Amino acid sequence: MTDAAPSPDAPPQNLVRSPLSDGEWHRLHPLTPLLRGGLFLIVVIGIVVANLRDRLLFLFLPWLAPGMGDEFEEGMSEWEGTGDPVDFVIANNLYLVAVLAVLGVLIVIVAVFYMSWRFHTFRITDDDVEVRSGILFRTQRRAPLDRVQGVNLTRPMIARLLGTAKLEVVGAGTDSNVKLEYLSTPNAEAVRADILRLASGRRLGDAAATTGPARQGGRVAALGQTVGREITGLIEGPELPVEVPDSVVNIPFGRLVASHVVSMSTVGLLFAAVAIVIGVSQGVTWLLFGFVPAIIGFGAYWIRSIMRSLRYSIAPTPDGVRITFGLLTTVTEIVPPGRVHAVEVTQPILWRPAGWWMIRINRLTGRAATDTNTDQFTTVLPVGTAADVERVLRLLQPTVPESEWPLIVQQGILGPVEGDTFTNTPRRAWWIRPFSYRRNGFRLTDDVLLLRRGVVWRKLAILPLARLQSIGLHQGPLDRMSRVASLRGHVVTGPVYAHLAAIDRDESLALFDRVARGAVTAASGDRSHRWAEEDGPVVAPSLPERSAPPEPVPVEPPRPAATESDDENEPTRPAEERA
Repeated sequence: MTDAAPSPDAPPQNLVRSPLSDGEWHRLHPLTPLLRGGLFLIVVIGIVVANLRDRLLFLFLPWLAPGMGDEFEEGMSEWEGTGDPVDFVIANNLYLVAVLAVLGVLIVIVAVFYMSWRFHTFRITDDDVEVRSGILFRTQRRAPLDRVQGVNLTRPMIARLLGTAKLEVVGAGTDSNVKLEYLSTPNAEAVRADILRLASGRRLGDAAATTGPARQGGRVAALGQTVGREITGLIEGPELPVEVPDSVVNIPFGRLVASHVVSMSTVGLLFAAVAIVIGVSQGVTWLLFGFVPAIIGFGAYWIRSIMRSLRYSIAPTPDGVRITFGLLTTVTEIVPPGRVHAVEVTQPILWRPAGWWMIRINRLTGRAATDTNTDQFTTVLPVGTAADVERVLRLLQPTVPESEWPLIVQQGILGPVEGDTFTNTPRRAWWIRPFSYRRNGFRLTDDVLLLRRGVVWRKLAILPLARLQSIGLHQGPLDRMSRVASLRGHVVTGPVYAHLAAIDRDESLALFDRVARGAVTAASGDRSHRWAEEDGPVVAPSLPERSAPPEPVPVEPPRPAATESDDENEPTRPAEERA
């Protein structure tokens, strides 16, 4: 079937809302109760059947076990006094009653599942996403679209086989996410696109007419085709029935495994294994029982981390950066523009010979602090080369001028190099950072603040000025002796620790003033909150174009009493240079 040509008066296809985003209440996929709670019931039934397989085989298929009758009759006298309900049913010939009881329980469970599906509805308006659920105790959650931090699409293995997906709208507060679990994969992709377009400031047109091609051949045939396609996708690669942009980074399987093997965690595991072997050989057997479970747990975590990083891809889209990862459980998240509050490029010392790096970000995940899956939404590059790092950073920080990238890569990541433009720790404070004082430094541009530190673990923190909440300077008694201070950028909670120690006192004061002015300028011109508002039917007026940084205000020459330099070996600098 070919699509009909759009009429001249019809809105663009990318502005046509899906039928589920029309502002009316809709229900989730009919298999939602099964995927959310029914699988547990199936597992319980499987365990019961496995434990009763001998009895069930004798009762319903006796010709398959001809020699089991005598054993069954001999054991009946022993079973009668055990108090087992199954033994009671068999001894009193209550098979019909048992079958009716089981059917009654199943009917009640199916009724509860059906009612929970009927009462679990959602709607998407031009302003928010709402979800209502609960039978006896009703719950309603709402996520304002102008506060959306991202939209994640998760597909567990069983859900993938059935052609469904879980959609999670990431909010700005703790435990503020709104989940739509489950929708069919095409509907989930369409709803996610609608949410992101509405969050960008667009207003969508009318819903497209549905022709219902998926219903041809019946639901059973469609489900069979879906299962076959998804099984093929598990083996061959991406299987989403939507257009997926090409990834700018491809991680080979060998590099991914090697990066986990060559890590400090593996080194610690090897030391623990050696300690166990030595201890057991000396008769200290409690080490075996104490550390073996920990080693097994680490191995499971190691394998899970590799599986989670397989099929990784990152690509730009009109609505943000699309990140996909996972082999069995596939997670696809789109981080809209302006939702990255801090970026950190890290290189452990064991990765240095291979030239591998990792990129992590600070962002609002909308999850509770006790959620152990938060880390997978903050690692945007598990392992990559310097070229991969530059490509990913360009996606995460698109406002950085082209002329700055060579400096960021060569000096910020690989530095220090000849002609270094970073302001490093003064030589007089080398004892505070004895190994890294030559690398420990900062650099400020019109858009970002770069903090470079570390020797064993090389790190470069990138703080967008438009997202910076505040900045603080700290000085302890030892810092005052060396005339240095520590700087800390205040951003949202995450793995990026925006801290830099042992900065020259005068340089830190000047940086404090420059960052304060730069953050105000960047925030006043930032429009990433509603990144497409100027393109469609604009409801609110757009912000003016970002202007160039203001010229420095002339400063009067300092008084003679205040021109004395803190360092006796350095000449007094003019006030304009210190500012």
